[in-house]
Amino acid sequence: MNSKIRYSDEPIGKVEIVPDFLPSPAELAFREEGVKVTLALSKKSVDFFKSEATRHHTQYQRMIRNLLDGYVDAHTVRTPRRARG
Repeated sequence: MNSKIRYSDEPIGKVEIVPDFLPSPAELAFREEGVKVTLALSKKSVDFFKSEATRHHTQYQRMIRNLLDGYVDAHTVRTPRRARG
């Protein structure tokens, strides 16, 4: 793998700006209060999450929690704050 990279002066083409979607370090450090619930899930759902959790070296319950949190974030309507006057 000692071959040199050759660059050309070709036009780049269409450039698309991707919005920043990564959370800030403060958001990563924040941990929300947890609430324990009893929930009956289908066997195929639990088997899927357990399998994926094993593949990604994480906990299946954490994956389900993150999925639900993402759903809530995507469907929460945020109302702008009104100025006090």
